[in-house]
Amino acid sequence: MLKAAGRSVPDLLAPGLDVLFCGINPGLYSAATGHHFARPGNRFWPALHLGGFTPRQLAPHEADVLLSYGLGMTVMVRRGTATAAELSPEEYIAGGRALVRKLRKYRPRVLAVLGVGAYRTAFAKRTTQLGLQPEPIAGTPVWLLPNPSGLNANYQLPDLTRLFRELHDYARSNSS
Repeated sequence: MLKAAGRSVPDLLAPGLDVLFCGINPGLYSAATGHHFARPGNRFWPALHLGGFTPRQLAPHEADVLLSYGLGMTVMVRRGTATAAELSPEEYIAGGRALVRKLRKYRPRVLAVLGVGAYRTAFAKRTTQLGLQPEPIAGTPVWLLPNPSGLNANYQLPDLTRLFRELHDYARSNSS
């Protein structure tokens, strides 16, 4: 697993997505497998399904099907690490700039950032709350979600499901 340190996972992007999900960075398990949110115990895939985005729970290796649902995936920082605590503020800031370029190029309808601290650091936001943010980034509405990692004990699957459902309802009501 340590051989995966520094590796990344490929973006899943297309123009005009309904929602672009942006994780913090790949964990070592994800970097080793090449799939977003791949570690068993990560609640992204169950919350995505239970929140209404997919008709069934997908496995990480099935992520390509997300494009057919108008969904995409990227990360704030490309470098795989054992924990996000290994990332520097400079990496978050550079990742935020790269994310802005992706938003300008692909123009998703909503950006969903999965990680409060990553968002705050990357975009110099001192205070934030979950949900729709008051300021768009590159003209894209931003929806803030908690990190779905199993290490984030503050949010259990029922909490994440409710928050993903709120995003789903917002994205559906704002789709063209």
